[in-house]
Amino acid sequence: MIGSIRSLGDGKGAVRMDSLFGTPATDLWTALTDPTRLARWVARVDGDLHPGGAFTAVFTSGWEGAGRVELCEAPRRLTVTMSPGSEEETVIEAVLTPEGPGTRLIVEERGLPLGEIAAYGAGWQVHIEDLISYEAGLESSEWRSRWIELNPVYEARYRLDA
Repeated sequence: MIGSIRSLGDGKGAVRMDSLFGTPATDLWTALTDPTRLARWVARVDGDLHPGGAFTAVFTSGWEGAGRVELCEAPRRLTVTMSPGSEEETVIEAVLTPEGPGTRLIVEERGLPLGEIAAYGAGWQVHIEDLISYEAGLESSEWRSRWIELNPVYEARYRLDA
């Protein structure tokens, strides 16, 4: 799996991951929205996890900050704004679509600094790989080591797509 990265203009970009999971949407949904399950693969979150609610997050990548839940349509679509109201504001959207006995998950983060888009692409791939491992009952990767492996792949891909 290699995600896609693209320019949105004005120095901003987006990263998109598209993965098929062998689990029903309801199970995958709780992996994306239940704080206990989230902490096992991507981030510790604390706060109001309802639409309009504010929360804080500490990601396995080391990023930490504030967020706000924009949309929560169980078990189909979740949209959150990270660093709301700041110059670093981004929007993360997760869309779940039943596909056969499994679920297709598309995660996209928009508003990322274009100069760092390859690093974010590699980072999101590690997060999704960790979700795949978690869903399979396996241990997550050592985040930074895997990111270091993937970053050159995304840098080369971005140069090709630019």
